[in-house]
Amino acid sequence: MTVSPVDLHDPHFFAVTTPVLRRAQIADLAAGRCAAIRVPDFVPAALCDEVLDALVGAEFDSYGEERVYPQVMRFGVGVSDHREDGRVADGYWDAVESSRKAWAALDLSFDPFELCRARLGEHWPGAVAVGTRDGKEMGAGVAREPNGGFQVHYDDASREFSGALLDAHLIAQFAFNLYLSVPESGGETVVWRHRWSPADEQFRLPGSYGFGEAVVGSAESFELAPSPGEALLFDPRNFHAVRPSRGGRRIALGFSLGLTDTGEILVWG
Repeated sequence: MTVSPVDLHDPHFFAVTTPVLRRAQIADLAAGRCAAIRVPDFVPAALCDEVLDALVGAEFDSYGEERVYPQVMRFGVGVSDHREDGRVADGYWDAVESSRKAWAALDLSFDPFELCRARLGEHWPGAVAVGTRDGKEMGAGVAREPNGGFQVHYDDASREFSGALLDAHLIAQFAFNLYLSVPESGGETVVWRHRWSPADEQFRLPGSYGFGEAVVGSAESFELAPSPGEALLFDPRNFHAVRPSRGGRRIALGFSLGLTDTGEILVWG
């Protein structure tokens, strides 16, 4: 008897490339019928250049180096750096206000996060807006420069925060990146078809957000090399990482998104 080889590829685990982000594609991502969506030229090059030129001269901070290593530079605030025992620390709100003032001081001719939300919502029937917690608006997003890469990790607000992070019931979570600058080589995003399970904690790096790469074992993966002006929308509950950059800065705007049970898409930084 001849035994056919087993096909280990999950037909739903792939990245879609599209010129326009449509409702059906976002729905597919939420339902797990794809794992990522790439949109080249998501924002006109001139607008990307305006933001990049402003950021190149701006002073970046770093995430807490005890938790995030290699060092990742950022402009703006992320709620993940203000998490204490599963709750949002009070200092987050002061950091959000400081972040808004810092972005305003760049004196851009437009709000880049507002533009990204508008583009995301062009073909979505519900609202795309900044989420709130206890009636207070969350941060809209952050610019990140992970030239040393990101460790293997996952992002899942329902696991990382006790109770609901937002004043809404989320049924799916996405991550969004708009690439402003990319290195000559490296800087790829790698996504594995593997979600967290309790057994994965044995691979967590001490005191870190990340895991040793052995956590993903032989799980199927794909690798995405970013291009300037390209947007990437993916499911961050899959383990993912960013490879170190070589020969240039990797700067991207980013934020998290949640699809609510009322059909809205809410974002937070």
